[in-house]
Amino acid sequence: KERELPLRVRALVMTIGFDLPRQILNAQTEAGKPENIRKEDVRDMLVENSKDPEKVRTEKLEPRADGTLCLNG
Repeated sequence: KERELPLRVRALVMTIGFDLPRQILNAQTEAGKPENIRKEDVRDMLVENSKDPEKVRTEKLEPRADGTLCLNG
């Protein structure tokens, strides 16, 4: 009778620091500031195609509870 060897599985472990979500939120907030917006950004495309830039910015981007802006469609 032949013995079957057990399958070997290598576990992949990824450690995420406790401050990573805060760093991501800070980076998103900084990138959303008007002085950091580039021409190829979605927000500028919305503003560029509108007669009233501020109106489009407030209508198309709505703030979330965590402080980020969400593109509503």
